[in-house]
Amino acid sequence: MFNKIVVLEPILLTDEGKAEIKNYGREIVYYDAKPASDKEIVDRIGNADCVLLSFTTKITKAVLEKCSNIKYIGMSCSYYGDKYSNLDMTVAREKGITVTYLKDYGDEAVPEYIVSELIRLLHGLGEYQWRDRPYELTGLKVGIIGLGKIGTMVAHVLNYFGADVYYYSRVRKDDEEAKEIKYLQLEELLKECDIISTHLRRDVVLLDEKEFELFGNGKIFVNTTVGHCYDVAALKKWLDNGSNYHICDKVSNIPETQEIINHPKTIYTDKVCGNSKQSDVRATNQTLNNIKSYLEN
Repeated sequence: MFNKIVVLEPILLTDEGKAEIKNYGREIVYYDAKPASDKEIVDRIGNADCVLLSFTTKITKAVLEKCSNIKYIGMSCSYYGDKYSNLDMTVAREKGITVTYLKDYGDEAVPEYIVSELIRLLHGLGEYQWRDRPYELTGLKVGIIGLGKIGTMVAHVLNYFGADVYYYSRVRKDDEEAKEIKYLQLEELLKECDIISTHLRRDVVLLDEKEFELFGNGKIFVNTTVGHCYDVAALKKWLDNGSNYHICDKVSNIPETQEIINHPKTIYTDKVCGNSKQSDVRATNQTLNNIKSYLEN
């Protein structure tokens, strides 16, 4: 059992999870707002040996130096590599602090969001309609860039709706190709497809002016990658054409992308598309299991 668990800011933790976590700490302290400074972070952590936080608060070397009792940090978010972590992983390792992250807790909702927004756009059920007549997904050529877990789920759902699905990935996926998900090199994928949906690691910029020129006009670009996988100026130029559409959710809303978020041809959802009641439960279960595994081992 930990001596003191500090939940540094709001995290994905259900009421049931809050009840269970009492079994793992002699003292539990919750904060319902993001701390405003390093000093406030240090004051909140105090002598805690366990800290739980999300992706919005940055834990720096200076904080870790002052909070010498920390043995375990549980991150209520995904891990995209040290470069993108809001925790100084190098210092955490040097100090022997165990750090855990969540994985795949919000994936299931993403295909639902993508299909929902595409159907609204194709059929003109919202503010926009893709072309002069409503279109079905049936027979449309859709390209998936990045065939990890989410990209694969999106490909399967679109395939079920009758779309002609292609993919580009650094690694060929023979088992998916056996399911009629066809591989193309990136340039061919862009030229061939009516719709592109990107599922890449955080801020892997793969699409520049050349790629959008290959994609052409009268097309739909869907991005649920955290941050952005495109050159901002290149995407703006492509959207300025007037016949193209961009669909994205709140994970794309960062300072660098405000011009894109506010573009008249961007269909923006001010919610994280992977968030749901079920994803909160999955995140809670992972958080608790990570803690239990640490304490048991």
